[in-house]
This record gives sequence, structure tokens and C-alpha cells, in this order.
Amino acid sequence: MTPRQLFMKIAYPLIMLKSKMPGATNFVRSNVENNKPIESFYNLTARLNNGIEFSFETLKGKKVLIVNTASDCGYTAQYDELQKLYEKFRSSLAIIAFPANDFKQQESGTDAEIAAFCKINFGVTFPLMQKSIAINSPQQNPVFQWLTQPSKNGWNDIAPGWNFSKYLVNEEGELSHYFAHTISPLSATITKNL
Repeated sequence: MTPRQLFMKIAYPLIMLKSKMPGATNFVRSNVENNKPIESFYNLTARLNNGIEFSFETLKGKKVLIVNTASDCGYTAQYDELQKLYEKFRSSLAIIAFPANDFKQQESGTDAEIAAFCKINFGVTFPLMQKSIAINSPQQNPVFQWLTQPSKNGWNDIAPGWNFSKYLVNEEGELSHYFAHTISPLSATITKNL
């Protein structure tokens, strides 16, 4: 862990405390109209950080939390919370991290470096995908295209506003929620939907 990463890990509780203050952007969006996806979530694939193709069809029957992540962010300590969430709900929840260098060069490592960082510092055992682009752009990862385009997911158009934005897909492959980066993975805001 670099000095910057260590400082941010120590500062994380203060960062999260700030997110609980009045006026903080703890944005949640829900699929209140139960809109069905236009394109099937289970037709998606992505590459694991080791290069092996991962089929989302293997996720049928589980809730899936998809998170855009970064190793040099003030919210990087959420890796620890995501791991705890994964351990608690492992039988019914899949968590998939998509490292991305979308915000202020906060993920400059290679896929191997990212995997080692996550394992050594946070004990991450949930799948890490290859580094890609999560924000709206011509090179946006197809999974994030599905998550952020109503013409694919049926309702949501919100792209990640920062690292550690979270998208929850239900057991039927329907996008049910978007949670801002300021919302802890262990918060009741998320766990009550699991």
C-alpha cells in the first residue's frame, strides 16, 4: 500500500462521516415501476482480471451487486466492506468489481497489480474484472452500457458519478437499484434490499 493509499484508508471513516451530514449526496434510485430489461442481463459477458471470459448466465438466481472500483480513491476502503457483505450474503449475492481509471487517475495499476492490491490489503475473494471504462464514453464497458442505458436495462440512465457507485440486479436479471459512491456497502440502505 502506498502512503497515499494508507492515508486514504485511515481517512475513510471521516469521508463517510461527511456523507452522513445534511446536504450530502447519498443518491439512491430504484426501479419503482418494475420496468423489465429490454436486453437480457444474462446475455452479458466480461473478462476476469486473469483474462478468462465470465458469463453472466452463471449468475441466474442470485442478486448481483456491480461496482466500479479504484485503488487510489478515498472510497477504496469500501473493498473491505464489499468483502464483508460478500461473506455475509455469499449464498444469495454475487459481487463483481470493475476496476476503472475514470476519475482523476485513481486506478493506474495493471490487472495483476490491482488483484494483488485487493487480495493483500482487503482479502478480496469476489470476482475482479479487467480494468475498463465505466463512465459514458464510446469505449464504455458493455456491462456499464447495459447498466446505464434505458434502451438496454429498461429504466436507468445514471452512469457512475465516482468510484464505488453500485448497481443492484435482482434474481430475475432486472436492474433494481443504483446507489451512489457515498453509500456504504454495509449500510441498511443496501442490506435491506438483499
